[in-house]
Amino acid sequence: MIRIQLLIIILLGGFSLSYAQSTTSDSLFVRQNYTKLDRKISMRDGTRLYTVIYVPNDASLANRYPILMERTPYSAGPYGESKYPSAGPGPNKDLSQEKYIFVNQDVRGRYMSEGNFEEMTPAITTSGQKGVNAKQPSSAGGAKKSSPPVLATDESTDTYDTIEWLLKNIPNNNGRVGLTGISYPGFYASAALPNAHPALKAVSPQAPVTDEFIGDDARHNGAFFLLDNFSFMNYFDAPRKGPVEDYESLFTWKPTDAYQFFLDLGPIRNANGPNYFNNRAKIWNEYLEHDTYDDYWQTRNIRPHLKNVKPATLVVGGWFDAEDLFGALRTYEAIEKQSSGNRNTLVMGPWTHGAWARDDWSQFGPLSFGQNTAKYYRDNLESKFFAFHLKNKGDFNAAEAMVFDTGTNEWKSFDTWPPKTVQSRHFYLAPNRKLTTDKSTGNDLFKEYISDPAIPVPYTSGVQTRRNNQYVIEDQRFVADRPDVVVFEGEPLTEDLTVAGPINAKLFVSTTGTDADFIVKVIDVLPDSSASPDPKGNYQRLVRADVLRGKFRNSFTTPEPFKPGEIATVTIQLPDVMHTFKKGHRLMVQVQHSWFPIVDRNPQKFMNIAKADTADFQKATMRLYYDRNHPSEIELNSLVK
Repeated sequence: MIRIQLLIIILLGGFSLSYAQSTTSDSLFVRQNYTKLDRKISMRDGTRLYTVIYVPNDASLANRYPILMERTPYSAGPYGESKYPSAGPGPNKDLSQEKYIFVNQDVRGRYMSEGNFEEMTPAITTSGQKGVNAKQPSSAGGAKKSSPPVLATDESTDTYDTIEWLLKNIPNNNGRVGLTGISYPGFYASAALPNAHPALKAVSPQAPVTDEFIGDDARHNGAFFLLDNFSFMNYFDAPRKGPVEDYESLFTWKPTDAYQFFLDLGPIRNANGPNYFNNRAKIWNEYLEHDTYDDYWQTRNIRPHLKNVKPATLVVGGWFDAEDLFGALRTYEAIEKQSSGNRNTLVMGPWTHGAWARDDWSQFGPLSFGQNTAKYYRDNLESKFFAFHLKNKGDFNAAEAMVFDTGTNEWKSFDTWPPKTVQSRHFYLAPNRKLTTDKSTGNDLFKEYISDPAIPVPYTSGVQTRRNNQYVIEDQRFVADRPDVVVFEGEPLTEDLTVAGPINAKLFVSTTGTDADFIVKVIDVLPDSSASPDPKGNYQRLVRADVLRGKFRNSFTTPEPFKPGEIATVTIQLPDVMHTFKKGHRLMVQVQHSWFPIVDRNPQKFMNIAKADTADFQKATMRLYYDRNHPSEIELNSLVK
């Protein structure tokens, strides 16, 4: 049986094999080496969380083991002490062989746990004392009546209470606890850090969901990620009446062409039609109802709470992660800025979502890395991290930041991220599709073109039934000749250009509409076929791209319409990269206004898009300026040799 959390990764991330594939030998290993315990652990408010525990058979006074936990909304099963998993019981084979007391727990309101599930549970914003009481309700009629206090809970308190129970009730533990998780379980790892239990010594948030409006699964800079959420929420957002071992999908969805399906679906409000969500999906409705960065999103942003973190942290992410690249980078950043005494390490590899858990990750699509990067990570970083902090075994001397250069296929180490040894490099959009290091000297220079939401720019080539996971490195020639995609290309580089850190785009634009999306893509153009999927070469390899919903150009909380025909400034920060554009390669920038159906269509009219009708979608004439007074540019941080 594939662990449910990895099944979700496979469905959304697109990889076909995993360390967690079912094998009889793995199941036999678990039975021979571990005793399985199923328990319902009471939290401070009385809610019981279903917890599956695997204790090494040789646990004794002579062999005490630390506890390594994962808290998940994707099932801690298999359920029942006679049912053993076919893989594991740890997060991967390597850690399972090392032996820990492994603990998997269904979080509050999911699967076999009691309580009500809350999307990205907001952290308690009181003094943070464990067991702090919320305000008690008043008694009726003036009579004094004793009632138990209403106890405030969040994911930190639930983790704290679970650890407290485990330490007292699972014999022969060594008093140390670790916590890990990929994707949504990565959020639960992050959420345990504020006011952590003293026994929690090592935490590894991996591709953690972090801030869903700004850069993770739900939205990027306000733009709704339609394809992923439509598919995922069909399963994840199905309601339940109480603890269940599994969920049923809300509707059957097997498109032959995802682009055409969503185009035919029309405005996003039609997703609540009788054949689809039909207003049965709580989180889906919340996503669409909260169209700005309001309290709903802000309270679900874990970053402000990552203060005075005590456990050692290993934050892991993938440069090719189409879901939570933002989360890994910004979680590390938040801990670094707000917890000066913490041992905080960042690992960024050439991985899709969770690919470091694969048995082998030596290539991705047309890219070959010349090494098994997943095994390198587990052998040299993850296994050593937990062994050192939980078992006093060996050492953990990794650099502050261990990152993979996706242009040279080399691991690099830095004492900070982004590195201190970088300098700002500016590349300016220029006439005749040029990208130059000098600003234009002319006046009133611009490219004018039509953006039509009726024929949106596809995010990937060909006919795809689900998300094409390789779109993050795809050859961009499939859209380069479209009239609504503006292309700027530099001269061949005379020396290597290594970019380390975020990429900033500053555009001067105007539109005849009152809203627009802006997608900026930074591309590495290869001069020959040496590393290209096309034998003719000139592979326009996507290095980084992201989107900004234009009405949020000045504020995510207070959107503003564009004034038709008036020049406005749009700035976008693209997530970090570590990539060397080699000598002889060209740097390319593409700008477009739809990225469909990864991102929902913008009607190009200032409004709550979730309420748009077909008539609201309109063509707009766009102008992208690049003259002396409006120098549209891309700013890179290049590594100084």
